Amino acid sequence: MTTEFRHFNGGEPIDAEALGAAVQSHLTYTLGKDAAHATRYDWRMALSYAVRDRITDAWFAATRKTYAEGAKRVYYLSMEFLIGRLLEDALVNLGLADAAEAALKAQGLNLMEVVCDEPDAALGNGGLGRLAACFLESLSTLGCPAMGYGIRYEHGLFRQSFEDGRQVERPEHWLSQQHPWEFERPEARFRLGFGGHVEHVDGRAIWHPAEVVEAEAYDTPIIGWEGKWANTLRLWSAKAVHPFDLGRFNHGDFYGAAEPEALARTISRVLYPDDTTDEGKTLRLKQEFFFTAASLRDILRRFDSEHDDLALLPQKVAIQLNDTHPAIAGPELVRLLHDERGVEFHEAVRLARGCLSYTNHTLLPEALEAWGEGLFAHLLPRHMEIIRRIDEDHAAQYPDRASRILDHGTVRMGELSFLMAHHVNGVSALHTELMKETVFSDLHRLHPERIINQTNGVTPRRWLKSCNGALSDLLTETIGTGWVRDLEQLSRLEPMIGGAGFIEKYAAAKRENKTVFGNWLNEEFNLNVDPDAMFDAQIKRIHEYKRQHLAILQTIADWQAIHDNPNGDWTPRVRIFAGKAAPGYVFAKEIIHLINDVAAVLNADKVTREYLQVVFLPNYNVSLAERIIPASDLSEQISTAGKEASGTGNMKLALNGALTIGTLDGANVEIREHVGAENFFLFGMTAQEVVARREIDGHAGRAIAECPALGRALEAVRSGRFSAGEPDRYRGVVENVSGPDYFLVASDFASYHAKQAEVSAAYRDRDAWARMAAYNTARSGWFSSDRTIGDYMSQIWGAKSLL
Repeated sequence: MTTEFRHFNGGEPIDAEALGAAVQSHLTYTLGKDAAHATRYDWRMALSYAVRDRITDAWFAATRKTYAEGAKRVYYLSMEFLIGRLLEDALVNLGLADAAEAALKAQGLNLMEVVCDEPDAALGNGGLGRLAACFLESLSTLGCPAMGYGIRYEHGLFRQSFEDGRQVERPEHWLSQQHPWEFERPEARFRLGFGGHVEHVDGRAIWHPAEVVEAEAYDTPIIGWEGKWANTLRLWSAKAVHPFDLGRFNHGDFYGAAEPEALARTISRVLYPDDTTDEGKTLRLKQEFFFTAASLRDILRRFDSEHDDLALLPQKVAIQLNDTHPAIAGPELVRLLHDERGVEFHEAVRLARGCLSYTNHTLLPEALEAWGEGLFAHLLPRHMEIIRRIDEDHAAQYPDRASRILDHGTVRMGELSFLMAHHVNGVSALHTELMKETVFSDLHRLHPERIINQTNGVTPRRWLKSCNGALSDLLTETIGTGWVRDLEQLSRLEPMIGGAGFIEKYAAAKRENKTVFGNWLNEEFNLNVDPDAMFDAQIKRIHEYKRQHLAILQTIADWQAIHDNPNGDWTPRVRIFAGKAAPGYVFAKEIIHLINDVAAVLNADKVTREYLQVVFLPNYNVSLAERIIPASDLSEQISTAGKEASGTGNMKLALNGALTIGTLDGANVEIREHVGAENFFLFGMTAQEVVARREIDGHAGRAIAECPALGRALEAVRSGRFSAGEPDRYRGVVENVSGPDYFLVASDFASYHAKQAEVSAAYRDRDAWARMAAYNTARSGWFSSDRTIGDYMSQIWGAKSLL
């Protein structure tokens, strides 16, 4: 089939022949290869450049229109942008997938094999980074002038592998090959300082940094649906001001001669360096200031090119802080306006606050960043002075304020972000209300209008149309193509769900996805799975509050029950885990090790393996998620109530027809409201009950005593059943669950265990299960990032679409 597409700026239609000619041209003139000797890498690069050419036309046209209309721009600052592979995304949004498939087929190549040759850009960890990527795509789809700002990590987050079941971290070499989507901008360079001292002369503060590096820009165009608009992801790379010392080299100090370059590049080498050491803390704070300060200079440079009145700044510039990582934006923008441009201090604060808004992503105290005053003042001495003045001015205005930015020797970045933002948003209805009641209760009392909710969303282009061809084809066949741009059109499916014809096709699409995924599991991990078994997925960052250890204890209990009655009416189930633990997070790494050890025992057990298998897939990233999500029957969203801010994996899985087993936490609450309580497996305590339960002495011990299945599972772990030769390997895990059990694994286990029995029974009625799954798809349209971004535009940024 030939697809034609007329792109944004009115270009000529592109068919397979024209695209093939463009690919051949890049193969010859960009890569210096002929077809006879080209590798898969060469073809992938040539196709990427050919597609990038089409994006660039739309990109330039969008930029010109933004300038012509003097439009307000949105700037999204984030430490993470988990963009994944860009080639398939671009092909889908430009309508070129069929043309590319035909063009490559003429060369004897398979499109998906070429697409899968692209490395995942290692620019994020989990939900935070993937949300940022979805938002960029939706900003382009909606035609909102915007730029994303982050760091061009050379290695990004680590590549995860397992050795004897233990997580091993190695560098992610995603940039070992040329990255075809970016444009280097050597002209966009800014010098940034660290340390030194501040001199006060005639009422002016002059910062004299002790260390200076340069930030150099790399731009990636992000194309929206149908190629009507493209925005920019600008990533900063750290460079040395004087990268090579010839004098030291000539004196034989070869390593010392390159030391400035090595030290500067350290800033943009790795995402989330281990901050359990003072050196790690210093590097992480440097990273946060580095990309934030470079971005603000770039924003002001662009503003200056169009306007000469700084009073217009809030009318033309909206800056969104994605979590507390760019919280330094407040004092840095004040410094740039006050120290360098002469704006009166309080006016500089007012202008900065008029531009800045802040998204809170967590209620976990350890995730709300706090820096030691000593480290902060040493690295950013002028900013420390500005923060102290902001804090004191606010305290003078509100004398009964309890919370402070500077608190017992720490700089609290959550409070700083709140005070310097005109709006603070949570990312689900429950999270936003809890934020008002907990972490920002004092500030909310003083500024009740500041906190609002913006429930997260996911882009339907990547997370349905692109990753789930079987289901997206069925949707288009049934209701047309409009759902791709307006996901709430999925509600038009509901009248069809009662009919056998649609449900048969829906179930067939799911089984096709499961078969493909099962074949991949066999090829990659030598694991044979039955596509008729329930595929039960828990795929997310490994953390105690997300409770992967609750899921594996339940799995052990099921394994023991099957052994007790091997001829019972068991529902076959494949438990699929994926996710990374932070390098310094010992307990999370123990959970990974336990899951892998349990998998080794269960998958080798001839009595139970036809009913129960476990797999922990290494190096979870966007591409792996795109394999797992379309094939999943059950979505595990089992965090302790009151701890998950939102979640977006829960939305992707529901959209693709997985039923959720979950607590009333994060966006689970809204998913359940939208898909229907009858199509959601609810268990566990509410957030209020969690708080009350923690007040009960010995709550974990009581729960274990009242639930024999849990006690027996814990005893198997304690006795070394899954750690032969090392019986005490998981003593820490068992003791944690037995008490203090802050995340209430023991107290929620009985409810989870009972609900899983309901899940197994429900899955045995395959037609009823398929209808429930179809309702999840049909009613998930509200969870589009297009809807979320539209709300940000109208309720926070005051930005408009130029389409």
